[in-house]
Amino acid sequence: MSSNQDVAAALEEMARLMELLGEDSFRSGAHSRAARAVEGLSDDITALARDKSKLTAIEGIGPKLADKIMELCSTGAIKDLIDLRTKVPAGLLEIMQVPGLGSKTVRLMWQAGITDIPGLKKAIDDGSLLNLPRMGAKAVAKIKESLAFAAQAGQRTWLGKAAPIADIFAAHLRQLPGVERVEPAGSLRRGRDTIGDIDILVALKDQDTATMAAHAAAVAKAFCTVPGIVQVIAQGEGKCSVRYSLAAGFGRWKPAPDPEVAASTAVIESSGSGSGGASGGSGASGGSGGPSIQVDLRILPNASFGSALMYFTGSKEHNVHLRERALAMNYTLSEWGLFPLNKKIDIPPQQRGVKPIASATEEQVFAALGFPWIPPEAREDRGELDESAPWNLIEVADIKSELHAHTTASDGNLTILELAEEAKKRGFHTIAVTDHSQSSSIANGLKPDRLRRHIDAIRAANDQIKGITILAGSEVDILADGSLDYKDELLALLDIVVASPHAALSQDPATATKRLLKAITHPLVHILGHPTGRLILRRPGTSPDMAELFAAANEHNTALEINAHWMRLDLRDIHVRAAVQAGCTIAINCDDHERSDFDNLRYGVMTARRGWLRAEQCVNTWAVKELHAWLKAKR
Repeated sequence: MSSNQDVAAALEEMARLMELLGEDSFRSGAHSRAARAVEGLSDDITALARDKSKLTAIEGIGPKLADKIMELCSTGAIKDLIDLRTKVPAGLLEIMQVPGLGSKTVRLMWQAGITDIPGLKKAIDDGSLLNLPRMGAKAVAKIKESLAFAAQAGQRTWLGKAAPIADIFAAHLRQLPGVERVEPAGSLRRGRDTIGDIDILVALKDQDTATMAAHAAAVAKAFCTVPGIVQVIAQGEGKCSVRYSLAAGFGRWKPAPDPEVAASTAVIESSGSGSGGASGGSGASGGSGGPSIQVDLRILPNASFGSALMYFTGSKEHNVHLRERALAMNYTLSEWGLFPLNKKIDIPPQQRGVKPIASATEEQVFAALGFPWIPPEAREDRGELDESAPWNLIEVADIKSELHAHTTASDGNLTILELAEEAKKRGFHTIAVTDHSQSSSIANGLKPDRLRRHIDAIRAANDQIKGITILAGSEVDILADGSLDYKDELLALLDIVVASPHAALSQDPATATKRLLKAITHPLVHILGHPTGRLILRRPGTSPDMAELFAAANEHNTALEINAHWMRLDLRDIHVRAAVQAGCTIAINCDDHERSDFDNLRYGVMTARRGWLRAEQCVNTWAVKELHAWLKAKR
């Protein structure tokens, strides 16, 4: 049995290996397109692989690729992939994950004897990397910077990679007898953009001691046998730890060069699709030799679940202040509950049979300490304990529109109508089609004449579908000097303009600020898309003066986007908090390229909640009349 991600990862690996071997670019491109097609499927590829005609009916999958998918689904391997792996040193794929390095450059490194990251670092340090054709000092410095940034990222992985894994464990454990509640905790529950490890808490139903012990043993056994585990670190009565394989699929984020490095070397070429980035795993290696993440289990009685959930959710700094508050009230707080303080006895109160003041729910513990319930995303020791009013932060259910989405006209996988139907299914009243502008050639950006025809097609689709409004828009590149990628007379034809930076992301702060201000203040721009251009664990993006951007956005009624894709989450949480305090309007968009991208909405909302955003300050929550009036005000 192979998951969609496993099949997509295998096809993508074949594409990368073909590129390294210098094979026909059409073949490698076909494998890469097939990988994206599989990754974007809502149906299980294993079921489809039983009928070759169903596979070949998928756009981008021909008979030969269908055979390979069927081979993988039936045998667990692809012979051609095994053969390719024997021809290429394994470390070269890791080198290709370094931002700014494409297959031609890595192939030159291979020919020079550089076959892994340590070898690349050595070649940088001893200067031998400069001997490669057209490899200048600027390019080497950029590669060194990218390696340093990747090392700084450490053993963490993306929220959007960790959360589905937590969902797998939670669903697996919730079906067991004797289980009352299962919840993820830790930084994942707080919605941090990167996760060190995954914490899963299980509450057992209150029963007799022997029955609870039996159920705890069953939970531990089930936890340690979840498919995908590569190593069992520990298995005990109340605690277990395992390492779980991180799938290699990253959607449209494939290895692609930094444009500035490409310009300086003339040998770095584009590979993959989308707006750039690099694929590859994060986290430490598990028993399989691939990237993995640690998952920890705690089994608790239901009576202590609330206090345990608080404790294991954190953050550490937030918990310190809670314990200080408890001590000031002559209480002691732990994962077992809030208890009266007794300084004369060293034995923990739960072991002495002391009844807790509060422990069953988080709400009870917060209330006993004199606080309203604080959303997990806000528990970062950023002043949340000073707030007394109910929080009422934005929720996924509040989102009623998607204002940044791509179709097959540029680099998306859905037609206009398919995109609209998916948005309608999600309960949205408006969907904006914002395909890439002409400078995004790697994303099949639209030249002006194509955009005009595309606008007509969007208008026709809007007349055809009922129950949702389709807006004609564009994600327009903000060029290096701050000018936009289309002339104003063409922009004025659009219902919505999302202006985004995609290139020149190493500009100094002053230049980046000036560039983004020019876009924000443009009278035809509605939304500043993914403002810094960062890719989490891959590149830091620009560092503009955010206060200046917020002031300008307020003045010109331009919304600032939280791009919900888990490799972006840009604006990041701290920027959202500052923007909210400045009174800015926020947009939360999924930057949809395929159906599954709509599922990323939860990560954008978690980021918004970490910035204390309320629904009324987010354009995507507005009713039809309010949203469309705001859009038309800039026309």
